[in-house]
Parts: sequence; structure tokens; C-alpha cells
Amino acid sequence: MTELTKARFAALRAKMNDTGSGLVALAPGSHMDWLIGYHPHPDERPCLLLIGPEKEAFLMPALNAEGTREHTDIAFHNWADDVGPADALTAALSDVGATAPGRVVLDETMRADFALLLLDNLPADTARDFTPETLGALRMRKDRIEYDLLKMNAGIADRAMQAAFSKIRPGMTEKELAAEIRAHFASEGAAPAFWIVGAGGNGAFPHHSASERVIAEGDAVVIDIGGRKQGFPSDITRMAIVGRAPEGYGQIHTIVERAVQAALKAARPGVLAKEVDDAARKVIADAGYGEYFVHRTGHGMGIDGHEPPYITATSETVLEEGMVFSIEPGIYLPGRFGIRLEDIVILRADGPEVLSSLPRDVHVAQV
Repeated sequence: MTELTKARFAALRAKMNDTGSGLVALAPGSHMDWLIGYHPHPDERPCLLLIGPEKEAFLMPALNAEGTREHTDIAFHNWADDVGPADALTAALSDVGATAPGRVVLDETMRADFALLLLDNLPADTARDFTPETLGALRMRKDRIEYDLLKMNAGIADRAMQAAFSKIRPGMTEKELAAEIRAHFASEGAAPAFWIVGAGGNGAFPHHSASERVIAEGDAVVIDIGGRKQGFPSDITRMAIVGRAPEGYGQIHTIVERAVQAALKAARPGVLAKEVDDAARKVIADAGYGEYFVHRTGHGMGIDGHEPPYITATSETVLEEGMVFSIEPGIYLPGRFGIRLEDIVILRADGPEVLSSLPRDVHVAQV
């Protein structure tokens, strides 16, 4: 077990003690990745990492045991298809001292059949919860290793965006521009994760992907892209216009930029996440476009591209130093165009540090 993994287990057990949790159960996925740096192949066979007050152990399908052993020295309780997991689960719970944990914390991404198998093997009066107060709270505060990986990926995304700017021209389709973006991510060893290219009216759909629509002179184009390298993602949105800007573009771009600035100013340790959303939303509402800002101001980012904290109008999450999240207000005018400007920030003691180095100014493509 690495020193980092040991430290994360210790921090998790401190949270378990604070919350009165006698057992944390994780399925293969990002929570497990964060804790031990690996997860076994996820399939229909029950596989659980069980963390008790002092010990941890795996409920492990025998088919996955050999491959997983290369990555961890945690104790395994193997089970085979011809026997089933029941006896191995009972042994694993006993091993970690959690046959009657009082309170169990479940990985919220766990398959329902895994969760029911576990709960059926615990006393009926066991309280249950998900991870926000334990492992989830730890994951929201990034360490230096996580910061360095996120910063590296932000740089790759900056260069992928600049590649898009260099290629965009009238007559190409949204899909053709998206292909250029994917090619750049791949050229730097990053897996392309998503590519929103929304020209003209398509830009008014926040989650438009890329279509056969031909990009034309006078279009405003939303470009929202992300990739993944060394287990961490990127996410950035910038705007391009092709030749001349559509009517009213400049004014609305300025409003959205002011909303970004307001959110950056509001984001401080100790502030509620909803106050950051309020700051961005007020700028847009005061300018008369409140009904056209149709999504939250941001989402957290770490191992997962979307994770807590969520910067929404209802979020009571208290922002803390080390949290990483997006700030991405937008205005979407149906049938005309959309404008979204997005940066990923890490919260420092004196405010947010933007991970991207790419200005939010609109790129003007030559025709």
C-alpha cells in the first residue's frame, strides 16, 4: 500500500469516526480509484471494498482476483460462480469488524443488486447513508498531485481549443471541426471525452454535440470540449465567430463575461456554493436575460468530469480551499445563438485560481 493510499485510508477513518460510521462499502469506480488508485473490472459479479474501523478487505470475484492482486495487497475474500458470494461476504464483514456496523456508508454509484446483497447481510436496524459526509467530503479537496494532473489536462484542452480556432472556416461541418478537436487531444496522448460544437442556432442548445450543420459566415460557435489523460479530465468552453458577428453578439458576450467575473469574485472559502451561482445569475438577470440562463453555474471536477461540489441555486455546500469546480454561465437565445464561457478553478485561500491560460475573448475566424 502506498503512502498516499495509507493517508487516504486514515483520513477516511477519521471521517467515519466523526460520523459514527462502522462500515464504508465501495464498488469498482471512481471512489475506489481515489482511495487505492485502481478498481477491478466492473461487471455483474459482486465486488466490494469494505472498510471497517481498523481493517479493510475485498469481496472479490475469483475471476478478477489474479489481475487485481497486481495492484493491491488488501485482503481478498474470493468467491466463484459455482458457489456464489454469500459466504465470502459474511467472512469479509467479520474480517473488517463490521458484522453490526450501526451505520453503513454506501457508494452511491453502486449497482442496486450489490447494495441489496450487502444490506441483507447486515442487521435490519443498520442506518445507511451515501458518501457526501465521508469519502465524498475528502474527494472535494484536491491535493497537489490532483492539482498537477488537472492543470496538465487544462493545458492540453487549451491547445485543443487553439487547434479548433486555427481550423474553423465557413463550409466545414460541426462534425468536421469536432474531428479536428479529437485529433488534437489524441496527438497529446489524451482520450477525447466530449466535443460540443454548436454553430448559430445550435449554440442555443447547451448540450448540443456536433452535427452535419455547415458552419457559415456570421455564425457564433460554442466550442465546449474535454479530454482525459492519466486518469483526470479537462473541460473548457470558448466562443468563435466566423467573419462578422451576429447582431447583438458583442453585448451578450460582455454580459456573460461579467457573470464569470462576478462568480470568480464571489468564490471564497466559507461561502455557500449557491452564493456563487447567485452572483453569476444576478448579472445576467439584471441585464434582462435571466430566463435564457438555463443551467447551473458550475460543477465540481476531479477523477470524474462532473462531481461535487455543484454550483447551483440550491446548494448549501460550504466552499473550502482545494475544491475544484467550473464557472460557466451562459445565455442561450433560441434560433439565434448561445454564449457560454467556462473555466475550471481551484479554490485558494484568497480566491479561485483559473487552470486555463486561454483568454475568454471571442476568436474571430477569417473568411
